Amino acid sequence: MLYVGLLTMPFLAQHQLGETLDSIIWNSIDSMAFPGAQLYVYHNRSILHHKSYGYHTYDKKHKVDNHHVYDLASVTKVSSGLPLLMKLADKGKFDIDLPASTYIPDWVKSNKAAITFREILAHQAGLKPYIVFYEKTIKDNGKYKRKTFKHKQSKRFPVAITDDLFMHKKYVNRMKQEIKHSEMGDQVYRYSGLSFLRQPDIIESIIQADFEQQLYVNIYEPIGIDRLRYNPRNYFPAEEIVPTEIDTVFRQTLVHGYVHDEAAAMLDGVSCNAGLFGNAESVGKLFQLYLNYGYWNGKQIIGEKTMREFTAYQYPENDNRRGLGFDKPLLEYNENSAYVAKSASPSSFGHSGFTGTFVWADPEYDLVFVLLSNRVYPYRSQRKLYSLNIRPKLHQAVYDWLLKNPALGGKL
Repeated sequence: MLYVGLLTMPFLAQHQLGETLDSIIWNSIDSMAFPGAQLYVYHNRSILHHKSYGYHTYDKKHKVDNHHVYDLASVTKVSSGLPLLMKLADKGKFDIDLPASTYIPDWVKSNKAAITFREILAHQAGLKPYIVFYEKTIKDNGKYKRKTFKHKQSKRFPVAITDDLFMHKKYVNRMKQEIKHSEMGDQVYRYSGLSFLRQPDIIESIIQADFEQQLYVNIYEPIGIDRLRYNPRNYFPAEEIVPTEIDTVFRQTLVHGYVHDEAAAMLDGVSCNAGLFGNAESVGKLFQLYLNYGYWNGKQIIGEKTMREFTAYQYPENDNRRGLGFDKPLLEYNENSAYVAKSASPSSFGHSGFTGTFVWADPEYDLVFVLLSNRVYPYRSQRKLYSLNIRPKLHQAVYDWLLKNPALGGKL
């Protein structure tokens, strides 16, 4: 199969880039940073590199293919609710500077009544980082509380956590109450996923339609994305879904086809904090839309002004590197804490995910970079993705290649 771009740029130079990326990935697999991965690199209207490596798990029984899907974890934050919120902002139906309680009515009489979505999306609101909801569903003897979970699905217990664990339909209301009453800290940079758990509700209340359906119809389908989905078992064969972790704390089983994030699992798999599954090509297409500031094939799907605002630094004066939902390069590069390339431009943006996912777009280089892996297999304690600096090594290798080959389309 010939990739786009092989006909327009010298094969040898592109081959050299591929060899460098291959070497880093295979060394990572040999070091057991992850059992397999997908890598996708887009530049200057061409696919520079698109390849799958290794296996779903370390038993080496099932090779990773380009169409297989990974649990995207927090890459969901910039791939689901966020593009819909941007479209609603374009239409004047969502204002990031109004109090969040405008869109979450049960926050009106809470300690969160006055914070805005600009502050929330930039992680500047002081929200608690996370709530481990499942902990309160487990008794001291390690068994699940009877009124929370059952091992048989029914009308009262419809939410599938695993194939044989189902949550009570009303427990989600308790989760919302916990978020409402959670503590608030100072309004300094503090990463929080709590508001993203509420985004589907917020969006549905504005559009008066199903969140998930509107995401597919208004964002994914117009740009030809067919492998970004919640609850992938409803759409793809099990053998096309890469497993994540052997969960020894909550679910006591291999998490395969169900979202890894516990809170998203308790929301029936549909959350804007986590929950999306996809392959590198589909994530890459979405970020090509972002790279072009919302423009795709003759149509402005998301307004350019909105895209530029959401992908810009929001509170740099507070030592906060975040955009609105999107992550950004460190304000001052530090190789000990950066997970993106040193050469990434200040206009670049993206996000990472706990399961071992990473996506980044750089308008100055017309570049999209996607790495998908299941670094949490077999257990989340596996941290070699971080200790070996695999993400910045791969990312920087692409920039180095572009900078060494300016005639092939370096910095714009």
